Amino acid sequence: MNDPFPRRQAAPTATALHPRPQLTRGRWEDLGGPWRFAHDDENRGLEERWFEGGAAAAAFGEQIVVPFPPESRASGLRATGYHPVVWYSREVRVAPEDRAGRVLLHFGAVDYRAQVWVNGRLVAEHEGGHTPFTAEITPTLEPGDTQTVVVRAEDDPHDLAQPRGKQDWEPGPHAIWYHRTTGIWQPVWLEVVPRTFVSGLRWTPDVERGRLGLHVRLNERPRQALRVRVRLSLRGERLADDTYALDGQEVGREINLGAQRVQARRKELLWSPRRPNLIDARITLLDDDNVVDEVGSYVGLRSAGVRDGRFQLNGSPYYLRMVLAQNYWPESHLAAPSAEALRREVELVKELGFNGIRIHQKVEDPRFLYWCDKLGLLVWGEMANAYVFTPEAQRRLTREWLDVLERDHNHPCVVTWVPVNESWGVPNLEGDPAQRAFVRGLYHLTRSLDPTRPVIGNDGWEIVEGDILGVHDYALDGATLRERYGSEGALEHTLKAVQPARRNFYLAGHHRQGEPVMLTEFGGLSHAPGDAERWWGYGTLPDTDALLSRYEELLTAVLDSPVIAGFCYTQLTDTEQETNGLLREDRTPKLDPERVRAITTRVSRAVQHDVLQEIHALADERRLEQMRGASGTEATDEE
Repeated sequence: MNDPFPRRQAAPTATALHPRPQLTRGRWEDLGGPWRFAHDDENRGLEERWFEGGAAAAAFGEQIVVPFPPESRASGLRATGYHPVVWYSREVRVAPEDRAGRVLLHFGAVDYRAQVWVNGRLVAEHEGGHTPFTAEITPTLEPGDTQTVVVRAEDDPHDLAQPRGKQDWEPGPHAIWYHRTTGIWQPVWLEVVPRTFVSGLRWTPDVERGRLGLHVRLNERPRQALRVRVRLSLRGERLADDTYALDGQEVGREINLGAQRVQARRKELLWSPRRPNLIDARITLLDDDNVVDEVGSYVGLRSAGVRDGRFQLNGSPYYLRMVLAQNYWPESHLAAPSAEALRREVELVKELGFNGIRIHQKVEDPRFLYWCDKLGLLVWGEMANAYVFTPEAQRRLTREWLDVLERDHNHPCVVTWVPVNESWGVPNLEGDPAQRAFVRGLYHLTRSLDPTRPVIGNDGWEIVEGDILGVHDYALDGATLRERYGSEGALEHTLKAVQPARRNFYLAGHHRQGEPVMLTEFGGLSHAPGDAERWWGYGTLPDTDALLSRYEELLTAVLDSPVIAGFCYTQLTDTEQETNGLLREDRTPKLDPERVRAITTRVSRAVQHDVLQEIHALADERRLEQMRGASGTEATDEE
């Protein structure tokens, strides 16, 4: 009998990107592809025990292509109606020799609430539509190779306390909200590991001291004495080979790379968009000289912060040229249509001249962050927000945000955290002290867990706490932007009196204390005369020449501002009814990419000021060094 759900061979890391690039093993099996599927609109599946197979298997009358959401064309279903509960089922094979260790079943993301059974036994429950979870399925394995996996996903479109981002609660997309993404939408894979294995890694670079913090976590407290060996290399050059004793389930160490070596070889060792140097890492768990487990990872040496009204990368002022991206595809929604599409998205951003990207109301696939690490693109990590302020909404968002911080901490591309956007989920931020306390609490919680990156409590307006002041201003002409941001006095008048979004910018007595000010949403220009009735937005131009001219007008006004420390243009691609992208939905350009790049990469007035300051400082330093007989230092890494 032919297996309708054939086993997909393990993907070798040499030719396929691991779904979890920061902690890899060579042996893993991709479970993407066809699964049996069922809608459960009457919510009968639990009572009828669909997870047990047998007669209940008849309920799975449809087929879906995982990991694409059932609302999407790529799934094979295109079921866009209200379906709050869905079920999946498929067989997987586990070889007899694999049962000596542990068999793990990994899910990249299931929106929103998931339950997983293997051979009728519950192995995992998880809440949070953007974060991963893992189930050990070893105790549930039955004799023989074939095991049955069943997944139930619950995603109520009307539950506005769910962190949902831009997924619509109405039957079809409206305003700035899009088709929903229900159920499995990131990779599912199987992995065989030893009984005791490395379950987590945490890298924390300290560029100034030339040190690299490492925290290794095991799945259990080992029963015997074990050691951890750490090998770091860069393009074949060994940087470190250290071994540490393990006296518990976790070990934390600082690897000394040498402050003088790091500073002397900044171009070779430090990570930046211009030079995305990545250090390869091998972590080996040893029992005497026997290998218990081994994982691959990587790390980027870089620092991110703010000082003197500027964003700082590796200790130098760095002007952020970002583009806002929904990372939503017409055929697959929040899920990428392929692994290659994730890389191409990064390449497109860089080709247009941007050095950063703000992923909007979505926690992106770790493989996307890998390509940002690998190719050199800064990322602002943003949480998908809920739409109401209730104790349940606070609990859900906080717990999922903690998982996001844990999952993405190691990616050098991530340089800023944004837990809340435009007061979403805190609709009465100005009038309710509890809502202000919640945003302030998210800011301080994030800073306490990760003091190495700037944090914006609420981006866009109604600032109560934040290391960067993000302003959303969709003025449609350059003259208005020049009037609002042409000087320090104009900026303060704009924030206190003009209030570009018709919302108070400062709340609860907050005022600027030297934080960088960035235009984190502006533009939103559209060229879609045939679809004007579909478009909700800011301004539509009659043709591509007018669109390019207005883009240049807005960008030039921003770049000429001496007080703006960076920007984020809205947006990268057309998305559903929002036709304000520089690219179309299919990622083809509306405008000549070279001309867009030339406009985007013009030197800003703020950068000119910083470079002049750097030149003066270097000149003074060189004069002193000449007096001491020393050599000079290199200039800023600003692009």
